[in-house]
Amino acid sequence: MLIKTFGAAVCGIDAIPVTIEVASDKGIGYAIVGLPDAAVKESYERVRSALHESGTDMPRHHIVINMSPADVRKEGSAYDLPIAIGIAAASGIITSEQLDGYLLMGELALDGQVLPIKGALPMAIMARSSKFKGIIVPKANVSEAAVVNNINVYGVENLRQVIDFLVGNIQLSPTVINTREEFQKGQDFFDCDFSDVKGQENVKRAFEVACAGGHNILLVGPPGSGKSMMAKRLPSILPPLTLQEALETTKIHSVAGKLARGSMLMTHRPFRSPHHTISPVALVGGGTNPMPGEISLAHNGVLFLDEFPEFSRQVLEVMRQPLEDRHINISRAKYSIDYPAGFMLVASMNPCPCGYYNHPTKLCTCPPGAVQKYLNRISGPLLDRIDIQVEILPVPFEEISSLKKGESSEDIRKRVIAARQIQTKRFENEKNVYCNAMMSTRLINKYARPDDEGMKRLEIAMKRYDLSARAYDRILKVARTIADLEGCETVMSRHITEAIGYRNLDRGDWVKR
Repeated sequence: MLIKTFGAAVCGIDAIPVTIEVASDKGIGYAIVGLPDAAVKESYERVRSALHESGTDMPRHHIVINMSPADVRKEGSAYDLPIAIGIAAASGIITSEQLDGYLLMGELALDGQVLPIKGALPMAIMARSSKFKGIIVPKANVSEAAVVNNINVYGVENLRQVIDFLVGNIQLSPTVINTREEFQKGQDFFDCDFSDVKGQENVKRAFEVACAGGHNILLVGPPGSGKSMMAKRLPSILPPLTLQEALETTKIHSVAGKLARGSMLMTHRPFRSPHHTISPVALVGGGTNPMPGEISLAHNGVLFLDEFPEFSRQVLEVMRQPLEDRHINISRAKYSIDYPAGFMLVASMNPCPCGYYNHPTKLCTCPPGAVQKYLNRISGPLLDRIDIQVEILPVPFEEISSLKKGESSEDIRKRVIAARQIQTKRFENEKNVYCNAMMSTRLINKYARPDDEGMKRLEIAMKRYDLSARAYDRILKVARTIADLEGCETVMSRHITEAIGYRNLDRGDWVKR
């Protein structure tokens, strides 16, 4: 007897259908083919025990399981459920007609419990596009999968429940979620607010400009000056996720297994802060079993790299291409996967090894040349890709002890959203351009060309600081964002002046020893 059940395999952040064929014939033995990994091959004992605990025993026949397409590697324990149901159908408990139209995925415990899996959301999206009438997933993943409309999503707790549902002994109600309503509920609540930050008005302004245009930003300052504190509040002033962005971001976190149990769509932009000991593979993705890296988990959000120069040179250099292209292609001998990586880079660093270079009250104890050597840990090409470079100094006691609240994140966010709306309208006919930071040279010449006085100021700065062509583009992009925050159609000289002021590390006189 030949029975077919249906599952899914995750490739990148998308899923493809997998047909699981179970053939039962005279003889003894068990074989599974179709490029399964070790976890799939080990499913036999889990499936056998789960079937027994559910009141069904393995048939005493020779069983061959083929997983098609056979040239796509099948990884993980999520195939336990479709394999078990296929074997139960081969025993005559379930008919082929009852199986038709359902996609099943879930790991089985020895007692028949259906355990959570990774990638339920892309599987549900694929099931809808492939015209399946329903998808059966673990109860813990049902909220995540039910985000997808126009397909019946059933959450199950154990194997017996699945069998009884398919043969018609019990009725299961599909989980229905009002995606837009649930998405809107959690968008405006944040744990951190910029009103808690005392002083640092120039840095807050730099953050506002960065968020308004989607620009990368680097903070340079001594320990305790508030670099990490302000960086963690950055998501509270970024524009809210659109439904499409939330879906794409949730897919990435679903594939990586980073979603909390019972969660649905992500409502806040992700904030990822890896430790400086991270490896290149963990940052960009890949590995033996390909998984998204930190730059992909930060897609549509913020990647915060604290202690920037302490990251290994190799780790920092692998970010150069994703920062430009906003995606990363992982190519290995056995696979090639493209992950999205449209993140906003926020980095912070001390100005020198001891941390007190340019400090207003404390003396720097670094030997001559140490400051420049420390800065040289970050390559020129990578530094060029950071639009805004801001020096931050400690807050005076008078401002720290003041009870006066700073400007709230809500107020700053309103200005950021208004500037983004201008950019959305400006680039509505441009493909894959949504903010000023994504402008090409053609778009810069079209939309960010300054007036005559502004061009003269830019020329003086380029010659005085010996800036690169990429720095020239970055200054114009930032100036365009500053003009958008003012609602100004033309880039004026004052916008150019402020944008030049955000290139602190390009100044030849910044490092004096």
